[in-house]
Amino acid sequence: MAIRITDECINCDACISECPNNAIYEPDNKWSYSEKTALSGMVTTLDGRQVDADKENAPLSDEFYFIVSDKCTECKGFHDEPQCALVCPVDCCISDENHKETEGNLLKKKAWLHGE
Repeated sequence: MAIRITDECINCDACISECPNNAIYEPDNKWSYSEKTALSGMVTTLDGRQVDADKENAPLSDEFYFIVSDKCTECKGFHDEPQCALVCPVDCCISDENHKETEGNLLKKKAWLHGE
């Protein structure tokens, strides 16, 4: 399952540089699939949707840091545990019950994001 950031976030910036998939964004910032990944142009997501990887999407929060679940792999294939949760001083990086995924699917997502 992906990780999410709760409204307890203090916007300390500790998590953002730890994410190997660039899935974490500052409040009120647009995001794209292509940013710091191998994706570009029209791509098919792992659940079969067609998306423009270069398109800037609306921010998911205007108050707190947020995680794009389609880019979050819980650091599988990079680290033994999610690095955002490890460095968060207020423990607001938690499992996202709305985005449950197997380890195999998280590894497929890593390969999709990074062209492996």
